[in-house]
Amino acid sequence: METFVRYTKFDGSLHWNHPATYLGADQHGTWLGVPAGATLLRDTTPKTLSYKFVMLFPRDAWWTVCFNAQPTRTELYCDITTVPVITPEEVTMVDLDLDVTRWRDGTVNLLDEDEFIEHQAKYDYPPEVVKSAQDSADWLLRAVRERQAPFDGIHEEWLRLVP
Repeated sequence: METFVRYTKFDGSLHWNHPATYLGADQHGTWLGVPAGATLLRDTTPKTLSYKFVMLFPRDAWWTVCFNAQPTRTELYCDITTVPVITPEEVTMVDLDLDVTRWRDGTVNLLDEDEFIEHQAKYDYPPEVVKSAQDSADWLLRAVRERQAPFDGIHEEWLRLVP
C-alpha cells in the first residue's frame, strides 16, 4: 500500500515530500520503505536516490528517522519534527530544523542548530515547540550514540522488505 510522506515547515510551506510503501508497524511506530532509484521532492526540486531506505514514524514523539542502506555514508538521519500524524494515505509533520545523524563510522552529530535559531524568530515558534524540539534532540543524541532501540539495528529486518 502506498502512503504519501509530507514534511512541511512551520509556516505550512512544503519541504520533503514523496510516496513510500507501507511495511508495517511495531512497538516503535509505523515503518515505510522507499526503493533505490526513487525520486523525492525537496520543496519542488526532484532528487533521485541511489540507495533504498526505511522510515520510522513514532506514534507520540517529536522526531522521525530514515535508516539508509549502503552505499550512502549516512547510516541514519533523524529529523526533529512535530509528532507525526499518520493515516493510511499520508504521514504529515512539521520539520523543526534540528537533525541528528549517525555516519557509518559511528560518528553522531547534531545538525542545523543555526537554522533552528533563525527559524525560531522567522516563524515565531511557541516556547513549548522550542522546548519539545530541544528535548527531542537531546534524547536522540543519547539514544543514537548508545544504540538504544530503535537505533540498535532493528531497521535491518524492515530494510530487507524494500526491493
